[in-house]
Amino acid sequence: MSIGQKLSDLRKSKHLSQEDVADRLGVTRQTISKWETDQSTPDFDKIIPICELFGLSSDELLGNLNSNDNKDKKGESPSSMDIENKKENNIRKRKKAIGISLGVLFYFLSVIWIMISIPVMKMNPIVASAVFLLICGIATFVIVYSCMFYSKDKREKEKEEELNPNKKLAKQVNEIISLIILIIYLVISFTTFAWHITWIIWIVYGLIEQIVNLIFDLRGESNEK
Repeated sequence: MSIGQKLSDLRKSKHLSQEDVADRLGVTRQTISKWETDQSTPDFDKIIPICELFGLSSDELLGNLNSNDNKDKKGESPSSMDIENKKENNIRKRKKAIGISLGVLFYFLSVIWIMISIPVMKMNPIVASAVFLLICGIATFVIVYSCMFYSKDKREKEKEEELNPNKKLAKQVNEIISLIILIIYLVISFTTFAWHITWIIWIVYGLIEQIVNLIFDLRGESNEK
């Protein structure tokens, strides 16, 4: 059991809210939340007040934490885990860079196409414009997909989801919303040809995503109480 889980169990066994514990220890409620989700650990000067609050010794509070550390040392060494995580991060960053580069390349190709298709190839302007918009749409899709799919380390995502199930649900909701927004963006852009305006849809999506995250964060805090 991690120290965060132990602090959460002790607080609930005393029928205290995070605000109650924060007031008694002289910290903010957000600090208590971070402790209980293992996003941070209590400072050394807070160990004794925590032990006094819950009526246990420092060995009892930190005993499982030390045993977990020993298990990690006997199993997979931290250095090998760091190396593996670094490799995954590099692969993720490389794929994201490739996706963005391809999107930019498609934009350049669309400009080249519109420059030569009508004056040089004598193509029908409507057909040439349709192909131009199609290439722009593909470029936009590639860039948006790459930024969203490779935005965060997979290991970090899994850790966050384990610590907070509400974040996993929020992620699934945001993925559905992003797909709907992408469809709306492409439909409106291809039907109105207002590509210079429709990019504002992605700003709206960013606001919606933040609102969804806020709602699920508040929901998680209410459940903890």
